[in-house]
Amino acid sequence: MSFVDPIGDMITRIRNAQMRLLSTVKIPSSKFRVRILEVLKKEGYISDYKLLPDSKNNLSVDLKYNDGLPVIKEIKRVSKPGRRIYARATSIPKIQNGLGLAIVSTSKGIMSDNEARNQNIGGEIICRVF
Repeated sequence: MSFVDPIGDMITRIRNAQMRLLSTVKIPSSKFRVRILEVLKKEGYISDYKLLPDSKNNLSVDLKYNDGLPVIKEIKRVSKPGRRIYARATSIPKIQNGLGLAIVSTSKGIMSDNEARNQNIGGEIICRVF
């Protein structure tokens, strides 16, 4: 099955699973998605993710909750296939005055907005998380 926007599909699956208070969600695997999940894990928005042993093409994402409420209150795709959004290092937006996170695709890889600002690298803003 081919997707028009595979990253948007992943974000929607995570959002829908958290609205249903599910503990895990299955997502089709790709290197780009794994890098995004790595940033989410490092920043504390998900517990863990792993490649499912029974199938090569699926990831299992363990969602994180705090007192029964999802840690991710909002996750939204910014740059879409029809309209790419790029930003310089100095103009990467701060999400909720620095409490949130923007995931940026740079020439040095996928990283959080704080890492991109510290390394003075701009790039495509993939999504924002709060």
